[in-house]
Formats: sequence, C-alpha cells, structure tokens
Amino acid sequence: MAGNQNQTPIDYDKIAELQSFKQLSKRKNKFLWTLTAIFLIIYLLLPILTSFTEILHQKAIGEITWVWIYSAGLFVMTWALAHLYVSKANSYDKEAKAIIEEYERGVNK
Repeated sequence: MAGNQNQTPIDYDKIAELQSFKQLSKRKNKFLWTLTAIFLIIYLLLPILTSFTEILHQKAIGEITWVWIYSAGLFVMTWALAHLYVSKANSYDKEAKAIIEEYERGVNK
C-alpha cells in the first residue's frame, strides 16, 4: 500500500483529449462497426434468400440443400468473427496501456 501513496491518480478526461487516444478510439469504432455490419448482413441474408429466392433450396450434397450449408456456415462465421474480435481487442488493450503510459510520462514531467 505504501507504493500507491506516491502515485498520481489518472485523469481519464485528459487521456480522452490525447491525440493517440482519439486515433485509437476512431480505429476501434471503425473496426467494431465494420464487424457488426458484416455479421448482420450475412445473418440477415439467410431469411431473405430463403423467403424470396430459390437459391438456397437447391440440393448441394445428396438431399442436403444449400440452406443447411449456409446455416452451418453462420456458426463458423460467428466463431471466426469472435476470434477476430478477441485478437483485435488484445491489440487495442496494448495500445491503451501505451496511451496510459504516455499520459503518465507527461504528468511526471
């Protein structure tokens, strides 16, 4: 506990004003909105393609139609996007830590 007494509290409002934080926030938001759009478009295509077209009703392998393959692909896509998100989030965490260190160097000057 004695070590914590000498530390300056972090002013997160000042960190939010840093250019490096603004750039990180912008990149992160762009990534999240892109990932969300991809997910929603691919997911919403299933009911659209099955309701208004015959594309997915064609047989693909034996008696299995394309709708089953597409649906199974949605599970694969969900896992892949989750893995991509976790990987990217880890890199954003490292950048956020570097931004806090940048802030602390500036405070201690």
